[in-house]
Amino acid sequence: MRPPFWFVLPALVAYGFVTLWPTARGAVYAFTDWDGLSATFGWAGFKNFERVFTEDLGVAALRNTIIFAAAIMILQNVLGLLLALALNTKVKSRGILRTIYFTPVVLTPLVTGYIWGYLLEPTGTVNTLLQSAGLSELARDWLGDPRFALGSVIVAYLWQFSGLSMVIYLAGLQAIPPELTEAAVIDGAGPVRRLFSITLPLINGAIVINGLLTMVTGLGQFDQVYAMTGGGPLHATETISTVIYRKGFQDGDIPYGSALALTMAVVVGVLAVLQFRLTSRQVDR
Repeated sequence: MRPPFWFVLPALVAYGFVTLWPTARGAVYAFTDWDGLSATFGWAGFKNFERVFTEDLGVAALRNTIIFAAAIMILQNVLGLLLALALNTKVKSRGILRTIYFTPVVLTPLVTGYIWGYLLEPTGTVNTLLQSAGLSELARDWLGDPRFALGSVIVAYLWQFSGLSMVIYLAGLQAIPPELTEAAVIDGAGPVRRLFSITLPLINGAIVINGLLTMVTGLGQFDQVYAMTGGGPLHATETISTVIYRKGFQDGDIPYGSALALTMAVVVGVLAVLQFRLTSRQVDR
C-alpha cells in the first residue's frame, strides 16, 4: 500500500520555501535594478546580463571558471583512475594507501585553501624545498603572479579531491568479474588493450558519475579560490562564484550578482546534459 501524498507534503513545502522560492526571486532580480533595500524596483531587461558579457570582471570570471572546470574534469578523472588502477591490485599496503589518498577529501575546503596558501607563499615550503634542492630558478610567487595563480589553485583542488574520484572508480573496478580479465590475458591481450577493451567500457557508469561531479563542482568553485587568492591577482583567479559573493553580498549589487548566478545555472545545466549524453550509453544485458 502506497503512503498518502500528504505524508511528503511538509517536506515539499519546506523545500519550496527554502530552495524554490529564493531561486525564483533571485532569477527575477536579475532583470531588475533593485538596490537590495527598497520596497520597489524597476525592470532593467537584459542590461545586467550585458554587463556579465562585456565588463572585464564578468568576462574574466567566465573565462577562469570554464578553464578551471575543464582542467578539473580532465585531470581529476585521470588522476583518480590511475590511483584506482594502481590500488586495485594485491599490494599489501593498498588499504593504508587508499586511506591516505582519501583523507584530504574529508578536510574543509577553506582549511585546505589556507594550508596551500601558506605552502605557496614566496617564503613558503614549496619554494624552500626547491631552493634546498638547488632549483632556485623554479621558485615563484605562485599566488601573486597572474601566470601561475590559477594553476596553483587547480593543483590544490586536485590534491584534495582526486581521492574522491579514486573511490568511485575503485567501486567500479571491483565490480568487474575477474574471469573477463583472466580470459583476456589468456588470449594475449596486453595491459593497454585490456584497459580500453574491458575495463573502461565496464566502468562506464563510474566515468559518467565522476565526469558530472567534477564538472559541476569545478564550475561552482569558491572555497579554495577565496582562501588562497580572493580572486586575485588582477582577477587572474576570479570565478563566477567569487564575483557573485563580492558583487551581491559585499557591494550590494544584487541584480548583477543574480544575473551571474542565473548565467552559471544555465551553463551548468546545459553542460551537464551534454556531458551526460556524450558519455553515457546503454549497455546490453
